[in-house]
Amino acid sequence: MKKIGIIICGRYHHCAGGKCLRALRNREGAFALYRGEDVDLVGYTTCGGCPGGNVEYAPAEMKKNGAEIIHLATGLVVGYPPCPRLQTFCEFIPEKFGLEVVIGTHPIPENYYRTHRALGTWQSSRWQKHIQHVLVDETIRLAYD
Repeated sequence: MKKIGIIICGRYHHCAGGKCLRALRNREGAFALYRGEDVDLVGYTTCGGCPGGNVEYAPAEMKKNGAEIIHLATGLVVGYPPCPRLQTFCEFIPEKFGLEVVIGTHPIPENYYRTHRALGTWQSSRWQKHIQHVLVDETIRLAYD
């Protein structure tokens, strides 16, 4: 069984997690990585808001609860502007806590996809790598609008 934690963007601190939890249940978006596997969600929190101070502590608690993998929620890549500290989190969490990091939770919703495509946000190879697990076909993007 995979044990995961989810860290969402602080600007979405009122989010109830509906899209992330639906994607986890349906194994969509980044959770498609676990098709056919059991997954236990052992933690869910925000980054703490810019500059992401909670990232310094939350993964430790998640690790105590058995987390092996931390998912940095899709909101960190679809919000505008996307999180400027995303790469730093991707480097810090494995180094400090020995946990794998996956960028993304639920699929990118269509409205965010259209906006970022028009703005050219994700054209670089780095961004293409960052969104690889949550960039899905239009039908699924529309279902997450």
